[in-house]
Amino acid sequence: MIARLPVILVALYLLTACSGPGYYMQAISGQWKLMRSREEIQALLDNPETSPELAAQLQSASRIKVFAEAVLDLPGDGSYSSYVEVGGSALVWNVIATPEFSLQAKQWCFPVAGCVPYRGYFDQHKANDSADRLRRKGMDVHVSPAAAYSSLGWFEDPLLSTMLSGSDTRLAAYLFHELAHQRLYIKGDGAFNEGYASFVEQAGVKIWLESQQRDSDLLEWQQLRQARRDVAALIDNIRAELNALYLSSHPEATKRKQKAEILDSLSNSHEQLVEGKWAGNRYFNSWFKEPVNNAKLALFNTYQGSNCGFQELLDKADGNMKEFHRLAGQVSGLPGTDREKWLNQPCMSQENHDPEV
Repeated sequence: MIARLPVILVALYLLTACSGPGYYMQAISGQWKLMRSREEIQALLDNPETSPELAAQLQSASRIKVFAEAVLDLPGDGSYSSYVEVGGSALVWNVIATPEFSLQAKQWCFPVAGCVPYRGYFDQHKANDSADRLRRKGMDVHVSPAAAYSSLGWFEDPLLSTMLSGSDTRLAAYLFHELAHQRLYIKGDGAFNEGYASFVEQAGVKIWLESQQRDSDLLEWQQLRQARRDVAALIDNIRAELNALYLSSHPEATKRKQKAEILDSLSNSHEQLVEGKWAGNRYFNSWFKEPVNNAKLALFNTYQGSNCGFQELLDKADGNMKEFHRLAGQVSGLPGTDREKWLNQPCMSQENHDPEV
């Protein structure tokens, strides 16, 4: 697989004119370096010099992958059978940009992934340079670090050290999400792709924790999911206010001032959640650590998808993940406008936002 890598990536570069050679060279270099750094997990487990902590994490990842294939009907190919020590907190930095008075993210187009609302860099400095250039054009910009990513089955993706930085529940979430991208992906439809993968992640973690009777971990996971729903509700209100403002005939100076006030209100509402419903827990502290702008809101919205629509599919499948994937595949075949309408369908009830299995 490694020997094919340069040929494939150069071919991808020649097939598109959406980005310059500098961007594709860093992508080729980063992917090539990543794949060359892979170490087989079994070899590491057989090596007495591998630390007990890393060995335990690798064993856990291997068990989770077996579960993903056997129970969740996710791909069981060569991905995540190797390991790479990244040497940092992220592998890729995604740049998201929107106009100053819009919540629509700029699209970047690639021959395999299609058009997506972000642009990834293996080098953080290059990502920051790109972000600065976009800011100078008057755009709202956000740089988001990513601990994991998927090559959509083109390569045998390795397990990354960045994926091991949290609990095994977080590791399972990473693996289920990225394997879901290999299971089903629609070129150019980021909202559907991320909505589907996020739902598979949520449902998968729930099924996995229940199978091990880890009630306390499941409760903690569900509390985190509820916190995300709480923040999503706040953001939905903010997006509605901002959209109304951006469509108004107010002068730009007025829009700029009111935009700042609306975004400040989001931070204030978050603090109210922390002090009230969340009883002092700062579940989203890292997200609110940096100022919120259009680009950050656009990225959050990309990963929301339609839990309600996907939940209906899972209910129709009686909790059977293989049948769920088949039904999701049928939805993926809808024309773009019909698929978007399906994705944005309202929930029948507020209790039906998270996977019920």
